[in-house]
Amino acid sequence: MKRTAQVLLLVLTGLGLLHTALFTDLYLRYVKEGLRPLLIISGALLLLLGLAHAMFDRGSGDAEEHDHEHDHGHGHDHSTAPRIAWLLFLPALSLLFYAPPALGAYTASHAGSETVKKQKGFAALPATSPLPMTLTDFTTRVQQDKELAIKGRSVEMTGFATPVKGGGWDLTRIIFTCCAADAQTVKVHMYGTPAPPANTWLAVTGTWHTQGALGTRTAAAALDVHATRNIAQPVNAFTDDLPLTPS
Repeated sequence: MKRTAQVLLLVLTGLGLLHTALFTDLYLRYVKEGLRPLLIISGALLLLLGLAHAMFDRGSGDAEEHDHEHDHGHGHDHSTAPRIAWLLFLPALSLLFYAPPALGAYTASHAGSETVKKQKGFAALPATSPLPMTLTDFTTRVQQDKELAIKGRSVEMTGFATPVKGGGWDLTRIIFTCCAADAQTVKVHMYGTPAPPANTWLAVTGTWHTQGALGTRTAAAALDVHATRNIAQPVNAFTDDLPLTPS
């Protein structure tokens, strides 16, 4: 790859990172919100590196590239390498013009549900009805709370719909520890309503679906649905926090 192309690649990648992290929320599809400053710094460094490289090479021509080609021009064909190298421009351009889609139902359908960590004690639940809960909190209460505080309580959870092979659907959240590469999935199975289209974001109200012994690991993380309503995808879509929907 020529020096001019290398410089262009650095500049495009830097601009793509800065565009994604400074002017949009698209970076939240791939990393946690706390990593935004690092993306901005990385984008700025790549942009400055590319510009510095361009200034350094100004007027020097392509002497180094010419020497490299001359040294390897006898008996060796490296014509494939430059063609492959041009593919590096695709991810750089995608940051500027076409952001890859976020993780969703397809990913969740091929992943198991996150193992809920053991919790020693539980605080009293507020008297609010329906009670807003995360999917993780609901599952933990159902499977570990010996006081059975969730029994008969109307709860409201938010997530996106993931169709289940063989029928039915799960309310799902995908959780980033750091980024999309370490994503985990938490699911609660829904009963009593037809499956909505995959990736539909919903607020679901219902009560625990009786299956297994409440307060033990045999209890199903499942809900008898009383009502659903479509919602906008929350800005904190890749956490399992209570919903923060765009205003």
